[in-house]
Amino acid sequence: MDHTLIPLPKEEILSDKTVYYIEGDGIGPEVWRAARPVLDAAVAKAYGNDNKLQWVELLAGEKGYAETGEHLPKATMEALAGAELAMKGPLNTPVGEGFRSLNVTLRQVFDLYACIRPIKYFKGIESPVKRPDLVDMTVFRENTEDVYAGIEYQSGSPEAKKLIEFLVDEMGANIHETAGVGIKPITPAGSKRLVKKAIDFAIEHSKPSVTLVHKGNIMKTTEGGFRAWGYELAEEEYKGQVVREGEGEDGVIIKDRIADAMFQNVLMYPEQYSVIATTNLNGDYLSDALAAQVGGLGLAPGVNMGDNLAFFEPTHGTAPTIAGKDMANPGSLILSGAMMLEHIGWHEAAALIHAAVETALAEKKVTVDLAAQISGATQVGCQEFGERVLNNL
Repeated sequence: MDHTLIPLPKEEILSDKTVYYIEGDGIGPEVWRAARPVLDAAVAKAYGNDNKLQWVELLAGEKGYAETGEHLPKATMEALAGAELAMKGPLNTPVGEGFRSLNVTLRQVFDLYACIRPIKYFKGIESPVKRPDLVDMTVFRENTEDVYAGIEYQSGSPEAKKLIEFLVDEMGANIHETAGVGIKPITPAGSKRLVKKAIDFAIEHSKPSVTLVHKGNIMKTTEGGFRAWGYELAEEEYKGQVVREGEGEDGVIIKDRIADAMFQNVLMYPEQYSVIATTNLNGDYLSDALAAQVGGLGLAPGVNMGDNLAFFEPTHGTAPTIAGKDMANPGSLILSGAMMLEHIGWHEAAALIHAAVETALAEKKVTVDLAAQISGATQVGCQEFGERVLNNL
């Protein structure tokens, strides 16, 4: 089973690697306690003492605030500025009030413009769809633009009133004066570098197609721009390697789908899609929906990547209702660690982890989220599930 997820370095690197890590909030400390021993053990089994992960903790979130009075301490940001590899647990973001998303801040400060999420079926999972085994997609989600740019103003605020007045008086827009307003910036450069990363991945790993997902039929200049710039990039830089759908079969096929239709298509025809490139909000929705087809967010790894720093993390949230109850699934963090090992060329260790997770699922002793999906499963805690994966190495 091919679990290679990210474009690989030209030659394998054998050495110690420093990994900066943030425990995260809510269930973060629990999944870390279960996951980190698995990563260390896989590296030790694959390479003995030749390779090691050197872990350096950084403070952020609730732990950072408790110790420094800041949710993102200056020392953390300075360390990450010179880092190559980082991992983190989920960080809390209040809904509708409070401080801005720490996740979004990290992505924007370090220009982590590509959120890469592989979604692939694990044998043993019982899915709500008929053929989950046909799901094998990697989503490349633009990470710094779109509505996640954070340019929005609260209803009734002076900023909102000023912006609304300008849009109404100068641009002829029809907006009620009490509206909360936001701006959705999507640029040619931001779109093209994301699509380039997706196409490079497809070529590197012999994937059949790249699908541009957008809502350009309604948002013609933003989402429609993403589509147009994606095709432009393919034509400018990949002649002879990439071909438009319907214009031949010699190369990676590039095509596009409207977002709402795509949600239907990945349910009904998953075999038709392998690499997806999309805008920020579409990618947020679509990657979570795809994860539900193959076991849920508890088994969904991810990385936020720029040109310098790769930040690996689970795709689930802080789950405060189960925090401290030993109920969380550490699988997403474990598999994100396997992605990191592949990224640095330590493929043998990553393969050991994937095999160990699959064996654990086959044993049907799993955390509560998976037990609800697997007939005859026995529910175990977060720590025990991590130990079962560890023992399966």
